[in-house]
Amino acid sequence: MGDFDYESKGHGYAAQRRPDPRIGGMVRAALGDARTVLNVGAGAGSYEPDDRYVVAVEPSARMRAQRPATAVPALHATAEELPFDDDSFDAVMATVTVHQWSDVARGLGELRRVARQAVVVLTFDGDALDRLWLAGYAPELIAAERRRYPAIDTIAKLAGSSAEVLEVPIPIDCVDGFTEAYYARPEQFLDPRVRAAQSAWGFVDARAADRAVEALRADLDSGTWDARHGHLRTQPEFHGSLRLIVGRP
Repeated sequence: MGDFDYESKGHGYAAQRRPDPRIGGMVRAALGDARTVLNVGAGAGSYEPDDRYVVAVEPSARMRAQRPATAVPALHATAEELPFDDDSFDAVMATVTVHQWSDVARGLGELRRVARQAVVVLTFDGDALDRLWLAGYAPELIAAERRRYPAIDTIAKLAGSSAEVLEVPIPIDCVDGFTEAYYARPEQFLDPRVRAAQSAWGFVDARAADRAVEALRADLDSGTWDARHGHLRTQPEFHGSLRLIVGRP
């Protein structure tokens, strides 16, 4: 089930973590001409293509329940034990989920086993997390996230005999509410609903999280944040830690 309890803490994900169409476009392009797609760790259905035959697997009942009526129902299964034959799908996708798996090597091995063509993984590069100004307010959060995310090189090696790693630009009005999505909208971090849909905060001591939020609030009120980072409010996109890995057999 991973390192985060989605059964008790995942109720707001569908509202806050909506698929961004520009990021989704990169995911669809990575899937190529695949007609059958398996979505592993599918959650509420973000980034599932609507023009392919999709099968979804998700271990959390709460997350499965948040899937929209237009999405296919998700099967109860984990990445480490996929209930499918070898080469069952043209392509397999896993978006912002590998850090939740109990055995990344086994999970990626399963993705590769059931995919005839591409294995597409959307994840974050732990070595680039401190590009975001939030690191100055919540270093504990960055440290916790860095421990969770598998190395990009490791994912690439396990995703296929050849793999491409793409840096994904984050648009200024990104609607997928991960931390870097708000690089230009710092006030969003003051909203507990926003933080609740970012699992990283669940790995930070409550007192440290409160200190980070209050320090940010004070700097926004005083103008200090804008003096340091105000240029980001009009920067069209942010090149942070988001990565798209496309592995091929």
